[in-house]
Amino acid sequence: MITTEQEALILRLHHVEKWRVGTIAKQLGLHHDAVRRVLKKAGVLSASQERPSIIDTFLPFILETLKTYPTITAARLHEMVKERGYGGRPSHFRHLISGIRPPRPVEAYLRLKTLPGEEAQADWAHFGKILFGKTERPLWAFVMVLSYSRAIFLKFYPGASGFFFVLGHREAFAHWNGSVRTVLYDNLKSAVLERRGDAIHFHPQILALAAHYRFEPRPVAIARGNEKGRVERAIRYVRDSFFEARRWKGLEDLNRQAFEWCEGRAMDRPWPEDTSLTVRDAFEEERPKLIALPGDPFPAEEIEEVTVGKRPYVRFDRNDYSVPHTLVGRTLVVSASLERVRILDGAEVVANHSRSFERGQVIEDPRHRGTHPREEASTEGAGTRPPRASRSFEPGAPRPPRGAGRETRHLGGHAPAAPRRLRRRGARGRHQGVPQEGRTPSPCGAACPREAQARPGPGAGAAPRPSRGRAGPGPGGPTPKPHPLRRPEGGHQS
Repeated sequence: MITTEQEALILRLHHVEKWRVGTIAKQLGLHHDAVRRVLKKAGVLSASQERPSIIDTFLPFILETLKTYPTITAARLHEMVKERGYGGRPSHFRHLISGIRPPRPVEAYLRLKTLPGEEAQADWAHFGKILFGKTERPLWAFVMVLSYSRAIFLKFYPGASGFFFVLGHREAFAHWNGSVRTVLYDNLKSAVLERRGDAIHFHPQILALAAHYRFEPRPVAIARGNEKGRVERAIRYVRDSFFEARRWKGLEDLNRQAFEWCEGRAMDRPWPEDTSLTVRDAFEEERPKLIALPGDPFPAEEIEEVTVGKRPYVRFDRNDYSVPHTLVGRTLVVSASLERVRILDGAEVVANHSRSFERGQVIEDPRHRGTHPREEASTEGAGTRPPRASRSFEPGAPRPPRGAGRETRHLGGHAPAAPRRLRRRGARGRHQGVPQEGRTPSPCGAACPREAQARPGPGAGAAPRPSRGRAGPGPGGPTPKPHPLRRPEGGHQS
């Protein structure tokens, strides 16, 4: 900004020393436009003395566009005049537009005054992150201010969802032991789902809250934060007077300190309407004018419908909470407060857990784990497992086939090996079989059912197993019977 001394110096150098605009700007370290502006203001430099500019041809179009669209950017305006033949650089064009664009109209504001118990203002304020174990969550502060007395309610939450918004209202009204007739908000999603002009679609939960505590929710105009300036100034006061350089050991400790600050330092500050009084004095005057609270507090809980998968757990807020195994595949309802998570099947509470604000945790009730049928079966069978079958054989008894007595659930894996085993056992039977005169032993040998019936069972006094040679039958050897589908050698079919 050019001072009065610099303006006098510019005029003297131009009139007495006959310096040009560029020389004055260079010697005084000023921009040439600033020097030219001083000369124009003094009536020394007329419009005829200025050099023509490349933008002069497009000035009527630019002025008309700025009149119709006052907030249009210089970059967009440059594209429009470039399509019409303008060849200047964008940076020089922005510089020229800054001197052409009409100044924004200055708005005048009135200081508003409210009656005791008439109005409150509420809003969220973000204060960084907070740790729950190894999990980071956003730290939000719910701030509500009584417009008359400037009493502040401050409560920190690990989120800014509708559940925490409703919970903040309930605790603020309980803290003051009364509600007000109107609460002002900006157009945050916790209160306003959609807005088009004066047509407002409120959140159903905020309407139910307003009906319970008998107040009117009133959103301010869009981009008009000045209409709820008391809560905006209160948030700035919280940042500077309470939160700056403060240490705490968790959310509970932080809220305890916030409560003490609201009841102490914030209440003892001077009242803006009369500095001889404190906010505490003004609140004592406003307290009798507050609306009496209903008999029961508003039910503030997160409600979410969940489905139990193959495992007996439900997923809520990125954590798994156990339920009885009999509810696998069912659809349940989670009702969560700040401290507890209840899981309901209709009207019946099937699980009740402590809430965790960490992520990726498994919260389990031992009673749910102990009712699983597989665990009961394993517990009942512990120490009573039947002994394994012995693999020893009596002397002289025929050795059972490989795999005999082994439990097999399906034949899919053994089917390709079955013909090979049959051929191997058939060959063994041919060696063990004893040929009779005039008869041909079965090619299956001892593996066929009819020959197996002729062989003595184990423990029947059978002789030791004969050798695998082709010698005749020894004493006590088995006598094979002819197969019904084969005829004796040399015989004729009748």
